Amino acid sequence: MGRMLNALSERSLEMGPARNAEASGHFKVATDLHGVVWMVLDRTDKRVNTIDRPVLEELATHIERFEKEKPAAVVIRSGKKAGFAAGADINQFVGASTAEIKAALDQGHQVLDRLAALPCRTIAVIHGHCLGAGLELALACDRRIAVSDATLGFPEVMLGLHPGLGGTFRAPAVADPVEAMTMMLTGRSMPARRAKSVGLVDAVVEERHVEAAVEAAFYGDLRHKPQSLQGKAMGFKPARQFAARMMRKKTAEKASKEHYPAPFKLIDLWEAHGGDPKAMQRAEIDSFAELIESDTSKNLVRVFFLREKMKGLKEGSSGVKHLHVIGAGAMGGDIAAWAAGQGLRVTLGDIKVEPIGGAVAKAAKMFKAVLKDPLKVRDALDRLIPDPDGLGIAHADLVIEAAPEKIELKHKIYAEIEPQLKEGALLATNTSALPLADLAAGLKDPSRFVGLHFFNPVSRMQLVEIVRHDKIGAETERRATAFAAEISRLPAPVASAPGFLVNRALTPYMAEALVLLDEGIPKERIDRRAEQFGMPMGPIELTDQVGLDIALDVATSLRERLGEDTLPAAPEWLTKMVEEKRLGRKTGRGLYDYDEDGKPKKISPEALPDDSKDDADMLDRLILPMLNAVVACIDEGVITDEEITDGAMIFGTGFAPFRGGPVHYARQRGIDEIVGRMKDLAGKHGPRFEPHPGWERLKAR
Repeated sequence: MGRMLNALSERSLEMGPARNAEASGHFKVATDLHGVVWMVLDRTDKRVNTIDRPVLEELATHIERFEKEKPAAVVIRSGKKAGFAAGADINQFVGASTAEIKAALDQGHQVLDRLAALPCRTIAVIHGHCLGAGLELALACDRRIAVSDATLGFPEVMLGLHPGLGGTFRAPAVADPVEAMTMMLTGRSMPARRAKSVGLVDAVVEERHVEAAVEAAFYGDLRHKPQSLQGKAMGFKPARQFAARMMRKKTAEKASKEHYPAPFKLIDLWEAHGGDPKAMQRAEIDSFAELIESDTSKNLVRVFFLREKMKGLKEGSSGVKHLHVIGAGAMGGDIAAWAAGQGLRVTLGDIKVEPIGGAVAKAAKMFKAVLKDPLKVRDALDRLIPDPDGLGIAHADLVIEAAPEKIELKHKIYAEIEPQLKEGALLATNTSALPLADLAAGLKDPSRFVGLHFFNPVSRMQLVEIVRHDKIGAETERRATAFAAEISRLPAPVASAPGFLVNRALTPYMAEALVLLDEGIPKERIDRRAEQFGMPMGPIELTDQVGLDIALDVATSLRERLGEDTLPAAPEWLTKMVEEKRLGRKTGRGLYDYDEDGKPKKISPEALPDDSKDDADMLDRLILPMLNAVVACIDEGVITDEEITDGAMIFGTGFAPFRGGPVHYARQRGIDEIVGRMKDLAGKHGPRFEPHPGWERLKAR
């Protein structure tokens, strides 16, 4: 029995003779009795492997030795449990000139070309994450063996780039070219078995079979999957031209060439040079160096570092293993499901059984879409426990209340559950608008009370606002921040204030869109203008997505608390629509009507009347009030860090990532220019456009 359990337990990584070898720089290298060299990449200075100049230079010295000594085979794998490699270290390009970038790429290509040219069999063993330059290193080997947990991908497009270390020509050469191009154009990762089906890897095995798979690759029993007829056809330009047209069309549906040039450049390169690896290599280097100097790439790289900074707000562990959620409505059910999917034991309570059942059914669909693996779906559902009697409260490390936004109801809930909380447990609210000081009134221990404001839909919106109040304990805020990071969300610490940060900034944007609609501008044109700026969804459709009832409540509350001059009054017809239960997407009718798939029925902009009478100030009327609210939040101390502010707005509202965030955009556009425009708009449309005094203090920093 003991032997069986040992066999089924998680196995250590197979490293051949390199397991006991001394590290030489970033590699452990040793040769077995058959003359097979095992090289284990295990960076001494990083938690995960990244590929940069020191790693490539060290690899080059080993390759030079192999060229002379002619080993029987070379096996390359990672010594990090997390995976093969997380890609290139983007820091190496920050601040470098175009010439320096090209020189670094040239040197990297020379190393991988020499690896690819070794006369012996070269074998990459891939587990965990194998991304970007890590995948390009694996592609330079003759064979690729993937452990079943491996995921492979080219995420460079997320940084406004395309692969730059040979991926553009090596991936289409070994895999189905259209599949390889799709990987690079979307940035989406591919699981191991899917990677094998398209030819990106040659075998998928469990860790315990790695040594046998290496032997098969060494002795020639492991062969490449032959390219399909379609794949072979892509070696000819007419076929690539046809495929390229389809790729451009699909890419344009997701991103504009003006704002996101990288995928379009990649298509151009492949169409022109896909049949000539050497020409593709030269074009790849030149294009990569050009893209990395673009504003889009610089801003998307900035967004990457913003994400890392927000992750880095986590200090220590939250200690949360068991979560209890009160309220199985849209938000509470989704919070519970997401946490269960992330590995927590979750109990979900509500005053009625029916919402809990609905939440579990919805969770099952989300798990299938996100987790994909049936066993992982099963385990996640096992962790999500219906709890109509609230028995989990006494055992939970964290209780999140997600009840309707009625302060009397929340007070009643707190009075019932606070005596049940175990020592050290935290109590949180998912309120989006109510003051935490008011909610905490009556609590015996307000120091352990915190706001955890998630955004809808929870499975897609990465931000969680960590809302503090005057009586919160420092340990409570630390643990709440750590909890958000532990469930793969990005924490943003904010003070309790009207609308916190995100709702305070989004509401003027949505409210002004309703004013424009009231002025007779077609809703499709309003949404299109915002989407052309880079917003993921126009403000009219966003209002429907949020729900007209919720949008009206939040706008009315903010206007009351911040003053009537800060926001326009809601149109009377909006109140009437709410009374008629035309609430938006959730009821199938709102500002738009919705089809069976929940998609808005929109008139094509080309079919709309002539737009010459549209407000020429439309875009600034939508965007500048949002920036004004962001500056007010910084100036009033709702949030203090400009970079976290930008990150929160990007990950909480989708603010055009290629612009680097609202504060960054304002500084690039020019603060004086924005203040002048707002004064012009105030003269035309009223005091809601008056620039906040914080602009001058922002400029002075």
